[in-house]
Amino acid sequence: MSDNNPDNLAPHSTDPLIRLTDVNKIYETGGIRFPALLDVNLEVYPGEFIGLIGKSGSGKTTLINMITGIDHLTSGEIWIDGTAVHSLNENRMAIWRGRTIGVVFQFFQLLPTLTAIENAMLPMDFCNIHARADRADVALHYLEQVEMADHAYKLPTELSGGQQQRVAIARALANDPPLIVADEPTGNLDSKTADSVFSLFESLVARGKTIVMVTHDRDLAKRVTRSLHVTDGRITSDVTSDIVSDVQVQ
Repeated sequence: MSDNNPDNLAPHSTDPLIRLTDVNKIYETGGIRFPALLDVNLEVYPGEFIGLIGKSGSGKTTLINMITGIDHLTSGEIWIDGTAVHSLNENRMAIWRGRTIGVVFQFFQLLPTLTAIENAMLPMDFCNIHARADRADVALHYLEQVEMADHAYKLPTELSGGQQQRVAIARALANDPPLIVADEPTGNLDSKTADSVFSLFESLVARGKTIVMVTHDRDLAKRVTRSLHVTDGRITSDVTSDIVSDVQVQ
C-alpha cells in the first residue's frame, strides 16, 4: 500500500484485486545473495491501469513474475482476486494463472505452427474452459475485439509485429481474466503500432479490465492511470495519473 498517495483521494469501495504484503525475493548464486525485491507492499484495485517504470535490473520483471506466479517469493504474501498465490503448488498455480491472468509478452510468444485463432484458443484448451465446439467462436470474438478477425487463419509468419501482438492480446483475453499483465508489450513495435496497441489496452481498462504493464516508453508511461517507479527492488514512487508526467522514466 502506498504511503504517498494524496490524502484527498476518495477511498476505494471494493477490495484490492492485488495485494502484496512485505514481499521479498532474494536470489542466491554461488553463495552470493542478491536481493531483487525488498519489503514490497502494494495494493491494486479493479480497473486500474498500472505502469511499472524503472531501470533495467531494478526489479520490475521480478515484481510481475511474483504477481503472475512465474517465480516464487522468498517471504511475504501475495493475494490476487481472493487467492493466496504464495501458497499454491505448481499444478494449482498453472490452472489458477490460466483462469485469472492474461499475460502479454514483449516477443509475442505465438506458436509458429498454429494459426491466429488456434493461438487464441490455447488458454481455453489448457484450462478446459468453454465447450470444445464453442472455443473457435469465442476465440474469434476476441480476435474481433483486437481487429484481427480477418486474419484468424493466418500463421504468425504471415502477420506483422503489431498484428502478432494483437493476437497475443486476444490470447490473453481468451479466458476473460480480471487481470492482464504485460511485460514491455510495445518494446518491439514502431511508435505508430505501439500507440495503437496501447490504445487497445486503454479500451480494455475502460471495459473494466485491470492492467499491470512494464514500459520504458516515456510517452506511453504518461497515459497510465497510476505509475509505480521501481528502484533497487523497492517501489520508490507511486503516483496517480494527474502527476504521472512528473515521474522520471528510465
